[in-house]
Amino acid sequence: MIDKPHSDEASRTPESRLLSNVRPPGYENPIPRERYDLVVIGAGAGGLVSSAIAAGLGARVALVERHRLGGDCLNTGCVPSKGLIAAARSWQAARGSSALFGGPAAEGPGDFQAAMGRMRRLRAAISPADSVERFIGLGVDVFLGTARFAGLSRVEVDGASLDFRRAVIATGSRPALPAIEGLAESGCLDNTTLFDLEEAPARLVVIGAGPIGCEMAQCFSRFGSEVTLLESAGEVLPREDPEAAALVRAALEEEGVRCVLGAELLEVAEGRRVHYRRGEAAEVAAGDELLVAAGRVPNIEDLGLSSAGVGADDSGIIVDGQLRTENPRIYAVGDVCSKEKFTHAADAQARIAVQNALFFRRLEVRRLVVPRCTYTAPELAHVGYSPEDARSAGFEVDTLTVPMAENDRAVLDGEETGFLRLHLRRGSDRILGATVVSSHAGELISEISLAITHKLGLRKLGGVIRPYPTRSEALSRACGQWQRGRLGPGLRKILGTFFAIFR
Repeated sequence: MIDKPHSDEASRTPESRLLSNVRPPGYENPIPRERYDLVVIGAGAGGLVSSAIAAGLGARVALVERHRLGGDCLNTGCVPSKGLIAAARSWQAARGSSALFGGPAAEGPGDFQAAMGRMRRLRAAISPADSVERFIGLGVDVFLGTARFAGLSRVEVDGASLDFRRAVIATGSRPALPAIEGLAESGCLDNTTLFDLEEAPARLVVIGAGPIGCEMAQCFSRFGSEVTLLESAGEVLPREDPEAAALVRAALEEEGVRCVLGAELLEVAEGRRVHYRRGEAAEVAAGDELLVAAGRVPNIEDLGLSSAGVGADDSGIIVDGQLRTENPRIYAVGDVCSKEKFTHAADAQARIAVQNALFFRRLEVRRLVVPRCTYTAPELAHVGYSPEDARSAGFEVDTLTVPMAENDRAVLDGEETGFLRLHLRRGSDRILGATVVSSHAGELISEISLAITHKLGLRKLGGVIRPYPTRSEALSRACGQWQRGRLGPGLRKILGTFFAIFR
């Protein structure tokens, strides 16, 4: 049961409104039913989707969460980070308005507390979609507490036993803490604590130049922090197209972020002073706050996996192509078992796992086409194969690149940096992969994801009429480039003779 909400809603803080939805004070777990069709452990994206779908189909479902419903995405990940990024983007646009558009000059440091307050209000406003009350309304038995397997088909939650026909593990992941001397004692931040800040630090050191590191480095630089970004690889976003990553790095550096690449991190000492080596030189990056954004580790401790016959390794729970664990009654989805640690990937995997678990389907996770996006300015989005991955899979590729400087909408908006890059199967218009570097790249990549998913070639994409001016016209231009490339010298000569007849 849930306590009656506070009568004076306006007097409640965003945090109390959030908790009333995702971890209600005074909540009492229900009495377990005799047997559940599906027990779901973890109420992040994968767990919530699994529960909602199964309950909607009429299954008897129990959902167990040890912390807050909504998981990392709502509470400490996508929602708060993108809320802050939106505020930082607005601040940056105000600063650039005078020089770019003749707008009023903006001066002063801005109100960081106001930006954080807005983020917390929006997070609380979004939280009803992930709330205990909503899922009870869907027919799900919600248990708040720590789940542990007590056999091949039983879970215990704070003394209560939940017997199941099938189960889904969706316990997610947490920030990794690199083995750097003194780091654990430094009071460093990660994404679970970053959004508790009340003031923007004067100096911020960020360890790790993956998506989170790059996003937050740029975000806090726009808030006025002096930011140093440390990365052991030779480029930021080392997973991405090198030219695309270089454009993101250039944008970061132009806004004042100091990018230190190829850094061997040695120790953290004297508060938050990070000692590192580049080549033969020993250097120090000093910060008032230190943010660690160096990867994720799966949440598999204390689940009693051995009691359930579920195998795991350092990368997480071991599953087959149908998301089934070594115990055929138990499935896993999301960060706890997947290399693709995204909310939308967990959502898609949950839809597969529920069908396979409850209806003896044999849907394969390898068929999923999962795009990704880093929300810097410019954004960097990717879907499908890189050229190297395509060759490893046995495909030769043709690559087309359309600079955003040739896109009228990008030019009009003053955002010419970036490109659309398509990788086609050699000799055909089949799209194997794509990278977009541009404002709103995350929106543009969706059309390409649709094409790859349903095997729509570039010719069909090029036949779509798009409103002018939009960034999506880059796809039409890419199609035109591909069609011109098919006209070899011999065909051009034949066509020239044909047209000459009618002159």
